[in-house]
Amino acid sequence: MAQYPSSFDKEDLLKCARGELFGPGNAQLPAPPMLMMDRITEVSADGGAHGKGHIRAEFDITPDLWFFDCHFPGNPIMPGCLGLDGLWQLTGFNLGWRGWLGRGYALGVGEVKLTGMVRPDRKMLTYKVDFTKAIQTRRLTMGVADGIVEADGEVIYQVKDMKVALSES
Repeated sequence: MAQYPSSFDKEDLLKCARGELFGPGNAQLPAPPMLMMDRITEVSADGGAHGKGHIRAEFDITPDLWFFDCHFPGNPIMPGCLGLDGLWQLTGFNLGWRGWLGRGYALGVGEVKLTGMVRPDRKMLTYKVDFTKAIQTRRLTMGVADGIVEADGEVIYQVKDMKVALSES
């Protein structure tokens, strides 16, 4: 397993977006504005609810975020799909952090529940991803995880059986 720190600041995340953290052709976060977190506060390969790994991150909410102007004009709400994408981003990041090679791809999610909204008056999202499986074989590198997104401590999104793979081709 590669030796990386267990937390990352914004500059580290931007290095990952540029392909500098895990190396060219490996797990990479999107660049802003699609980068859906400001910092990763914890990451492990053996922690979390199932002992298979976890990752925690935070995203500062400000009223000037790009999506509030367009979704929906006069009724600004962060699209739920961006919260889901943040969970996928973190799942792939964890696989790269483990030292596993290949580019990350979201493969799907078993169940999604959206029970709250992110409006401009919110202050912070907290992402919590707990792996149920982390598989690396000669033919397959994949993580399966459950996740939640909290807005100011309130659970607003929940997912089960989220899947991300790494592919070297």
